[in-house]
Amino acid sequence: MKNKIKKIILLLGDIAFLNLSLFLTLVIRYNYDSLEVQWENHLPKFIFVFFIFILSLYINNFYNLNLEIKGRRFFKRLATSIIFSSFFSIIYFYLATEQTITPKTNLLIFYILFSLLLIIWRYIFRISNNSFSKNQGIAIIGNNEKSNNLLKEIRLNPGHGYEVSLLVKDIDDIYYLPKLIVEKNIKNIVICDDFNHGQELRNILFSCFELNVNIFSYPDFYEQISGKVPVEEVDVKWFLDNLKEGEKSYFNSIKNIFDYSFSFILLTITLPFWPIIALLIKLESYGPIFFKQKRLGLKGKSFIMIKFRTMTESDNDQAMTIEGDMRITRLGNILRKTRLDEIPQLLNIIKGEMSFIGPRPERPELAENLEKEVPFYNTRLLVKPGLSGWDQVSGEYHSASTEDTLKKLQNDLFYIKNRSLYLDTIIILKTISAILNRAGR
Repeated sequence: MKNKIKKIILLLGDIAFLNLSLFLTLVIRYNYDSLEVQWENHLPKFIFVFFIFILSLYINNFYNLNLEIKGRRFFKRLATSIIFSSFFSIIYFYLATEQTITPKTNLLIFYILFSLLLIIWRYIFRISNNSFSKNQGIAIIGNNEKSNNLLKEIRLNPGHGYEVSLLVKDIDDIYYLPKLIVEKNIKNIVICDDFNHGQELRNILFSCFELNVNIFSYPDFYEQISGKVPVEEVDVKWFLDNLKEGEKSYFNSIKNIFDYSFSFILLTITLPFWPIIALLIKLESYGPIFFKQKRLGLKGKSFIMIKFRTMTESDNDQAMTIEGDMRITRLGNILRKTRLDEIPQLLNIIKGEMSFIGPRPERPELAENLEKEVPFYNTRLLVKPGLSGWDQVSGEYHSASTEDTLKKLQNDLFYIKNRSLYLDTIIILKTISAILNRAGR
């Protein structure tokens, strides 16, 4: 809840500075005598600009509390936000509104002012957050792989505002827990181990309730802070406790309607560009235009996935793609970075074999091997595979190795458990961000 409040404060600050930027723009451009009239003329039409700018900031991760406000990456994201929002703002003003105002200069001044104010606001927020908002103290019970994983995720996600104040390493230390909670001002307890003294631990934790602490199991807290399911905790009981497939029927119906309708729209828009892409592929290297491969879909049913070819055909052993793969052509690299190579998969969506959002479809032979090495790997097949998904927008590149497959499964299980219209919308926005920042592979 604390992090949600922080994000709301960031959003409210952005809205306030958007209004201030418009006001200062009008002060610069017009006399004070007509300022009230100009404000009344401009504000209703700039509300759309405000919305687009906030949307572009979200897409570019500006509401991620871990975002560093420095360096090339931050300013690249800011530039992308400005270009994205200004493009749609110009279209809006010149195509979708009455020509009562034509704010060419006003838009330029507005974007310059808000960019400066945004940077200042983010610095103020970060400084005030560090100065006045103390991190919530955490006591971790356990000294094992789970506790190590949790410590790593807390370090990787400082924006969540948690600080490890106590690490209980053996059974003898749990008897001092109530006293240490008061001394160290601990607000959260995470159970990673019961030291084979489950009943004693439960009794002590029960006595801690009067100290107003939150008590979490390891899987719940790990998922909350990382956005992943810890696969070492996944067993049959986990699926029985967490997957409520009967409650997803309404969501599945809405999602199917969206998939079919939006794929038809995108296919209609992009179809004129297919011959151009096809010609460029043929001109650069020998081979077919399309790459086709058997993949596993919903409930293990196989289908032929289709993409624009991005690799050379000569000396290609069809092995899994690796980072910096030399088989990828120059055009193929561009298609992958912009996700344009996946446009033909709209046909897979129309046929009902894929969805826009879901786990990536895997090759049957690889899935068979991975199922032997990674427990419950094929539970990914409980939902349709997707063009994009929670793992694809995680910011990490995952290969076909067992270690990376475990990481992918963590993300896929999180999506399967928590999938909703809200989560799908977040993934779509993050996918747009990846395309704008050319983060595809």
